[in-house]
Amino acid sequence: MSKKSEENRQKQRQDTRLVHPPYDPMSLHGFVNPPVVHGSTVLFESTAAMSGRQSLAYSYGLRGTPTTTALEDQLSELEGAFGTVLVPSGLAAVTLPLLAFVSAGDHVLIVDSVYTPTRVFCDKMLARLGASVEYFDPHIGAGIADLMRPETSVVFLESPGSNTFEIMDVKAVAAIAREHGAVTMLDNTWATPLLFRPLEHGVDLSIHALTKYPGGHSDLLMGSVSANEATYKRLRDAQMQLGVNAAPDDTFLVIRGLKTMGVRLRHHERSALALATWLEARSEVSAVLHPALPSFPDHAAFKNQFSGASGLFAVSLDCDVAAAKRFLDALDIFGLGYSWGGHESLAVLVDLSDRTVATSRRDRPLIRLQIGLEDPEDLKADLERGFAAI
Repeated sequence: MSKKSEENRQKQRQDTRLVHPPYDPMSLHGFVNPPVVHGSTVLFESTAAMSGRQSLAYSYGLRGTPTTTALEDQLSELEGAFGTVLVPSGLAAVTLPLLAFVSAGDHVLIVDSVYTPTRVFCDKMLARLGASVEYFDPHIGAGIADLMRPETSVVFLESPGSNTFEIMDVKAVAAIAREHGAVTMLDNTWATPLLFRPLEHGVDLSIHALTKYPGGHSDLLMGSVSANEATYKRLRDAQMQLGVNAAPDDTFLVIRGLKTMGVRLRHHERSALALATWLEARSEVSAVLHPALPSFPDHAAFKNQFSGASGLFAVSLDCDVAAAKRFLDALDIFGLGYSWGGHESLAVLVDLSDRTVATSRRDRPLIRLQIGLEDPEDLKADLERGFAAI
């Protein structure tokens, strides 16, 4: 990219950068999209070049191709990161940095409102590898200092919290972790880098399930970890030691999905907030857990840290579990399925039984709703079918 073009990019707004990523079409005969490179073996011009392969852009498919570089560069720009690595799933984006920065004998602090598979990995794999895991309240803020130990190596955050959407004071927790020599990592899948940039709040590594909004069409699995300069090399080394990277076709689908993510997110946000407001007035609903609602307990913290909301929130129903299952089974447009961030609306009954600290939402059935790209009025009619079944 020419110097003039780079100067122009610095002035461009978010949607423009999504459509025009760092990849330069003129570097490949003017083709608008980067090539999809299917390759493992890379040939060298000489034995000297082979010996010095660490200085080359590409030396083997596992280390990346022009396709993966194009997506890594765009995500790094969106996150304000020094570098990004790609992995085959969102869960791999969680486990890779944990394996990179946790050793036997270390103490790991995990927010209790974390994504359940993250908890399973920490409780089973990290514990088996000799690390101790402790969970903390998402509202702990500066109180995290009381839990830090000399052997605390990682503080793992998720904000909003998984399923219950608590908003953390990310900057306060990250600052204290850094003072104590611990690395902070945050699962930023709900917000995407368009709505929240963790590294600007002092976090070291930002984690994404690219399966969700970046992919946007429920047809791929991929994750990413974007790191600051202090943590990037260790993260990349761990990736190579574990031998994981992303497939070229899925990488290209994410590159394509990013071009429309800004437009899609705005629709998700508008529809979800409209439905959340409508649901608040329903007699069958005891609470709506959506950070952008003024009634949400952490709304002020949300407004202070986030520039917008995505399409995922939860509804606490004023009924028993059997009635909540009838509600779900009566839905027609909402699919009963895991994941979210795609074009279609989904609903799932949330299980909070594994929580040890953030346990306040167990008294009523909790339904997590992913609001897709359908017309909100049709989604309301579908939810009415569910309420009728209650």
